[in-house]
Amino acid sequence: MTSSVKRALAAVLVVLGTNTIAHPQPRHPVKTRSGDELVQPVYQALPLGSVKPQGWLREQLETAASGLDGNLFNFYRYVKDSQWLGGSSEYSTLHESAGYWFNGLVPLAFSLDDSRLKGQVNMFVDYILDHQQDDGWLGPETTPQTRGLWGRCYIMLGLMQYAQANPSETDRVVDAMYRYITLAHNMLQNNFTGLIAKPDDVFDGSGWGAARAHELHIPLQWLYENHPKNNSELLWDTMELMIQGNTVFGVDWRNFFVEGTFPEVVYAPREQSYSWLFTHGVNLAEAIRFPLAIYRTSHDEALKTQTRTAIDLVGTYHRSLAGTIIGDEAITDLNPNRGAELCTSTELMFSLAWVYQYLADNDIADWAEETAFNAFPGQIWPDWWSHQYVQQENQPWSRNLTVQPEMWDNVGSFGNVFGLEPDYPCCAVNHPQGYPKFLANSFVGTEDGGIAHVFLSPGSVSTTLGNNKVTISTDTNYPFGMDLSYSISADDDFTFYVRIPTWASSSSTTTGPSGGSSVNISPTDAGLQKFDVPKGNSKLSITLQTEPRIVERANNTAAVYYGPLLYSLALEFNETTHYPVAYDGGTIVSSSTTPETLDHVVETTDLWNIAIDPSQIKVVSSDDTNLPNPIWALGAPPLELRVAATEIDWPILFDTPANPPLSPQAKGKPFSARFVPFASAKVHMAHLPKMGLDKIDL
Repeated sequence: MTSSVKRALAAVLVVLGTNTIAHPQPRHPVKTRSGDELVQPVYQALPLGSVKPQGWLREQLETAASGLDGNLFNFYRYVKDSQWLGGSSEYSTLHESAGYWFNGLVPLAFSLDDSRLKGQVNMFVDYILDHQQDDGWLGPETTPQTRGLWGRCYIMLGLMQYAQANPSETDRVVDAMYRYITLAHNMLQNNFTGLIAKPDDVFDGSGWGAARAHELHIPLQWLYENHPKNNSELLWDTMELMIQGNTVFGVDWRNFFVEGTFPEVVYAPREQSYSWLFTHGVNLAEAIRFPLAIYRTSHDEALKTQTRTAIDLVGTYHRSLAGTIIGDEAITDLNPNRGAELCTSTELMFSLAWVYQYLADNDIADWAEETAFNAFPGQIWPDWWSHQYVQQENQPWSRNLTVQPEMWDNVGSFGNVFGLEPDYPCCAVNHPQGYPKFLANSFVGTEDGGIAHVFLSPGSVSTTLGNNKVTISTDTNYPFGMDLSYSISADDDFTFYVRIPTWASSSSTTTGPSGGSSVNISPTDAGLQKFDVPKGNSKLSITLQTEPRIVERANNTAAVYYGPLLYSLALEFNETTHYPVAYDGGTIVSSSTTPETLDHVVETTDLWNIAIDPSQIKVVSSDDTNLPNPIWALGAPPLELRVAATEIDWPILFDTPANPPLSPQAKGKPFSARFVPFASAKVHMAHLPKMGLDKIDL
């Protein structure tokens, strides 16, 4: 422990004697530094801009750029009129809205190479750097009582990405980052100022910054490895101070991701020995990075192991069928009427991608794809102008619930509406990072100096391996098709890998790069199919084979998957729209809306109350030569299923389907039910009771 950390700890213990906000926890000391080297990942992220989208993913990113993501800067009060840009609008004293938006717009702009979006990024960067205060502070706050560090974490993440993608600005950006870090370091030395709120502070009365203290590690570790500028000790010390502040406040995730402590279920009243911050869904999605962030500096293998434990605990007890974390906003159980916040799926995709690069466990990459192809797009309207705050696994209507949804922990009655801000505005400004960061992490460098395609969506990468210039282009409709074709050019020989998902059968095949007939896959223990690619131009392909699979849930219920896609009962619906309701139930000023930012009331016109016989399933595929755009709309994906089903009685509770009936009784003859990818069915039923039914023609 450095002397500055010891001084800060001694000082803050005096404050905590009277500060009722913090909840210190006793814990065994864990070293946070070992030597001067950071632990290196198994798979190395490539600089932002190296990976470009293709196919359906490019179309989705372009739709996002034309929709809410690319236009918030032009009209939305929490971006356009943010205090970060000299305005007066903030929804929180944390002042995180502009940082959330910036952290997502940078990768969107540079992955699409979109000059309009780059212009927005440049204008924002110019403003915040031109207005950096004399003491180094980034942001509009001018007094110690208003200056919270956490809201700057997203600014730092955005600046890191910007410096990678725009080398002409790197020196300017890095210098500004160091000016801020120097000030933040001094603040942390003084009673963890800016991280732990004192009685007179107004920036963070709940402890969000302390719970998410590790988020600053990624940009600090990037600076350490790429632009140290004789500031290595400053960076190490700042990281250590952030974690010590987190520990002093009582939200050390190393104490929570422990079997026997981590909660399997959490019900009201929440009589728990640990802070409620541990059970917040978005906090959990971000916190699975916490042990690993410290592992990079400490080299403590126990923290790497604990990261795997965190993944397993969250996945076992609170992972939704669609791949996100069920929490509305806090975790409770796995019942399908519970909600899962859009910020959670957004943050979870990034966390899983980052953790996968260090642990290299194939199932973690599977989980990231599951989130990216189910939960995340399922919460966004096909034109990308509206989004949900929370998503339910069983959701036959999306509307203002007539009964305040008491089955949700802290979400209002508009929570499942597709709108501009159906609940707290964080999701409106935070979700744009989802697909751009997923794309950026889809290709990675490998330990042997090669490249791996690990998230199998369509994309291309152009990079240099030493002196070897390599370009790889992927032609695929995955996850809507199982064929992947690669066109490769290289100045020299290199090794290329393609990740084989755990659900792919051993009958999956490969061809190339030297021609010849197809052969069965032979992946490594890490799930990578290896190709030795010669210099020049090459082609290779992979065809994945799979069958529908059933995932069992409690009380004789199940869900149906094909490949990485969760399937839902297809529900036709009536849709009406109205002027958006503000998150607090009031009226949004017209200048903070557009003609496109409508609230959508979506109500099914079909039978939704069914049970299924998962022993009777048929795959139905249509022409996938040209995928429709937008792809995440009912009827657009070319792969559907037919499942034997029957109508049952299913009660309504709080104006939403109750938990699946324990002993369902068939009300009529079985029939062939149409099932479609979950994310394309904006109203859906995916968590269903099982019954044995008479054999039918599907």
